[in-house]
Amino acid sequence: MVDATHTSYPAGDRSYFSLLKKDIHHKAQQAGFNAGRLAELDLVLAELTSNLHKYANDGEILVSVGQDALGDYMEIIAIDNGPGMVDPAKMMQDGYSTGSSMGHGLGSISRMSDVFDLYSVKGWGSIILSRLYQSPPDVKKLPLHNLEIKPLVVAKTGETVSGDGTYYKTEGNKVKMLVADGLGHGVEANVAVNEAVKCFETCPHELPVDILRYLHQGIRKTRGMVGTVVTFDVEAKKLQIAGIGNIAAKLLHLGGDVKNQISYNGIIGHNIPNTMNNQQYNFADYSYLILCSDGIKSRLDLNKYQGIGRYDAAVLAAAIYKDFSRRTDDTSVVIVKLR
Repeated sequence: MVDATHTSYPAGDRSYFSLLKKDIHHKAQQAGFNAGRLAELDLVLAELTSNLHKYANDGEILVSVGQDALGDYMEIIAIDNGPGMVDPAKMMQDGYSTGSSMGHGLGSISRMSDVFDLYSVKGWGSIILSRLYQSPPDVKKLPLHNLEIKPLVVAKTGETVSGDGTYYKTEGNKVKMLVADGLGHGVEANVAVNEAVKCFETCPHELPVDILRYLHQGIRKTRGMVGTVVTFDVEAKKLQIAGIGNIAAKLLHLGGDVKNQISYNGIIGHNIPNTMNNQQYNFADYSYLILCSDGIKSRLDLNKYQGIGRYDAAVLAAAIYKDFSRRTDDTSVVIVKLR
């Protein structure tokens, strides 16, 4: 079942931390993490919540149980609107603290994480990414093309499921991806997206427009959705894209020009244009493809994130979510690093 990739936990109230940590521990336990990894996860959460309490304003923790080429993992992203750090590298050193603690927090998180990133800007706040795999990851398992796709999907507050969803599959040197937003939110929107994913999994077509038409026929009994399909040829280093409805798609170099991909009007499952065309782009012309549902404000300013291209793509997704999420709908941000 396709659903939210991340669960949001408000972390502005210290009295909530115990419940938060217990719930996240349970998620990892259900996912099959062993006692040793669970203990490390608990320590990571303890350090993150301690930092949020001491230094942050309106903190939030996003948690995902996921899987990639390296295996099953638990991803924790701490987001805050605190004062930020002038020298994040210095803050990573054991024994350095701006408060009265021993100063082992960030260094401890880094050591226990298989993937760790800290992005912080003075006056803006910080994003801390910690990813722990069930088993030590073997980098030899990474696909040769190493196309990095990082979705961040969060359900509307109060909903048990997300009406947004993203799904991708690899077939040899080809990767096919769907980003969808069921009309409205909640259970019926989620049903529409999951029916589309079932069709997407069995779709025999190669081109985005043909795939969209196939999905349109397959979800006619649902409330419908908007969606964008992207196919990547990682050997030829080209992508093709087509969309129906208001999934925003941008191709760009960070700090450079942005190419906005224009989608067609319509609702998949109800009414779509008779004539549609695929658009093709070369990987070499852009560093990123970014796709967002309408839970993200349309006027993104990505030039503000100086140096963020050096970090895991999940950090950029979290930064966009932090600054541009409407918080009144399901939210999707999908970052694709083109290499």
